[in-house]
Amino acid sequence: MPAIPDPFAPSVGPMPHSLPPSGGIGLKSVHYQNVLDDAATAKRPSWVEVHPQNYFGDGGPAHRWLTAIAEAYPLSFHSVGLSLGSADGLNADDLEKLAALCDRYQPAMVSDHLSWSGNAHDRYPDLLPIPYTREALAHLAAQIARVQDRLQRPILIENPSRYLSYRDDEMSETDFIHALCRQTGCGLLFDINNVEVTATNVGLDMDGYIDAIDPALVGEIHLAGHAREDHDSGPLLIDDHGSMVTDTTWRLYRRFIERAGPKATLIEWDTDIPAYDVLMAEVGKAEAIIADQQPQEPRHALAR
Repeated sequence: MPAIPDPFAPSVGPMPHSLPPSGGIGLKSVHYQNVLDDAATAKRPSWVEVHPQNYFGDGGPAHRWLTAIAEAYPLSFHSVGLSLGSADGLNADDLEKLAALCDRYQPAMVSDHLSWSGNAHDRYPDLLPIPYTREALAHLAAQIARVQDRLQRPILIENPSRYLSYRDDEMSETDFIHALCRQTGCGLLFDINNVEVTATNVGLDMDGYIDAIDPALVGEIHLAGHAREDHDSGPLLIDDHGSMVTDTTWRLYRRFIERAGPKATLIEWDTDIPAYDVLMAEVGKAEAIIADQQPQEPRHALAR
């Protein structure tokens, strides 16, 4: 059996900083006008992110809005439909539509998930976890290579929110991510809410996870809220993106930014969408943490 790459070997190099290292928002239709109204003001978000699957149609009002917004803001495309971990391979139809949309809008960043959501016969409305094995690593690396070859750019892969672990995992999640990035040249979309969710649900060390991530691989950060259910067996966190960022996620974010320096940071809010001012207040919290950072001696990027 071939050995996996050393997860603590030097990375192939930092991801290009193609998004501003400051606060952005997930763009929702109810905020289109707000975002355009703010475009020439100091209180504007630095960039916006969309789910490209919402714009796979050829025309209509959504494209008219997005065209106007793209003239004023850098765009990030956060795909939810490639299903990179599916055993039958990625969703080829989604890839072609994503490629056409990238040609049309030239987004600063493109990302998808460390997950699967379909097979040869069915599509699921969930981002399901993959096993952390050598076989899964090779399969996922091949799918990411297909995407990057088609789009002619490196992409980011988001760490998952998990509700279970596989018994036959051969490596940790952070080791898997580092090996995947080195094999493919992709980067990491580091969702810090997902660290809190996964660590709580499957019993990981949150701080250890944060300290294990190589900042050079991180091209974007997501912050979001989640729901909590209390059971006899302990709490269950559900990644619903429907509330304010928790105090724990803010603490973990600060811990990472203190080591990594400024990073493009998105406030992600997908259900129970709040008023625009509430969303921008969360952006302000992230930008305050970024602004707190002073030049300092670099620390070792990875914790063994």
